[in-house]
Amino acid sequence: MAARRFCRFRPGTRPPSAGTSEVPDDGFCLSAFLVVESATRPGDVLLGRIDPEGPWSEAGGLSGERLRRWPDRWMLPASHLLLFESPGDAARRISAELLGRPIDEPGRPQVFSETYGRGAEGGDPHWDLQFVYRFSWPDPAPAAGPLWRELAFRPVRTMVASEFARDHQDVLALVGLRDP
Repeated sequence: MAARRFCRFRPGTRPPSAGTSEVPDDGFCLSAFLVVESATRPGDVLLGRIDPEGPWSEAGGLSGERLRRWPDRWMLPASHLLLFESPGDAARRISAELLGRPIDEPGRPQVFSETYGRGAEGGDPHWDLQFVYRFSWPDPAPAAGPLWRELAFRPVRTMVASEFARDHQDVLALVGLRDP
């Protein structure tokens, strides 16, 4: 049996001892996503085009070249979790900060784990743990979020992958709103 590296992250454990490992070479992200579906147009999901001049480094952990790469692409309201923030608290923060509307109770998330890429010099791939909250928006008009150039309900099933930023079409496929 090959040596196993269990996901119990502890600092200063090189080489990994039984049951411990360092963070994967290409990183490990904990993120929350809001999949806000239109109450009046089935299949439409709230997506935004980022304003690259907005304070995204504080609101969503994005900065620099990553912001300039996607100004015309659509993405879900999402963010990395803050250190020690619960996924539910992250969902409430995302709704308040990115959509301008707080949500009291986000419900239970769907949780997904994905790895991709090969990492630097053939090292560990990148690893994502995603907490996805789905709910319907009560109003026919989208929110007026302060960090977006545009927010709109979009027919995500008919959009092409190149219209999305940050591979958010993959998150929509995970929850069954797009074909994989």
